[in-house]
Amino acid sequence: MEIHNTTEDLVVTEVNTICDSLETEEGRNAICTCKQCRLDTICYVLNRADPHYVVSHRGLARIDLAADQQTRVDLTTLVYEGLRRVSHNKRPYFSHDTDGNRKISPDSPVFNIPTIVGRVFNGLNFSPITGITVELRQNGSLVDMRDNNWHNPYTLIADTNGNFTFWPKPVAAETMNTQGLFEYTVRIAAPNFAERIHVFSVSLISEPANSAISLSKTFKLPDIFLFPPGEEQHRLIIDE
Repeated sequence: MEIHNTTEDLVVTEVNTICDSLETEEGRNAICTCKQCRLDTICYVLNRADPHYVVSHRGLARIDLAADQQTRVDLTTLVYEGLRRVSHNKRPYFSHDTDGNRKISPDSPVFNIPTIVGRVFNGLNFSPITGITVELRQNGSLVDMRDNNWHNPYTLIADTNGNFTFWPKPVAAETMNTQGLFEYTVRIAAPNFAERIHVFSVSLISEPANSAISLSKTFKLPDIFLFPPGEEQHRLIIDE
């Protein structure tokens, strides 16, 4: 068992329970209960609630937060506060439809594609590059992301310091514990620089769907350097 914050379990359960009870015509007009707003509310509460970590099943048994009535009351208050704030500040560019877009089923086997991160630098002075787009492709097409909060193509801005991130949608699998190999291509085309392509593969084992980001499951690409066109030694390179 990995290190785990047991407060997270309570908050997820409480948010889903309250949102399910609010899903009436009147409730929908007042508070959004779509999957994205649920996730935002969960983050809102967890950033304000006291964590309780365990590293074993024995530790989990010793921390019985569900039996602490005051803890449950405090969490419920935070959930309602978070739902109101999130509903009044909905994320743009995301479908807030509550029908069929609420929960991720943990029953079906999938290949959970890890978050893919990398950095782009100017090869002449090693400074981060901004104002360009990075594409993640598979079989010649842009890869679909988990949701609209993850962009593909990804635009590099000054605040990202040359870093880009992708989180592709899970891929359905026939059974659990089967191995799959997924090949992707990062394509970068920037003004005043030669096009750069980086090809890489990710080997995965099918498992239940996972909707949480895990730093231990991040796939980090090697740094990518761009050079001006016309220089023979820096012409289009395909990395294997």
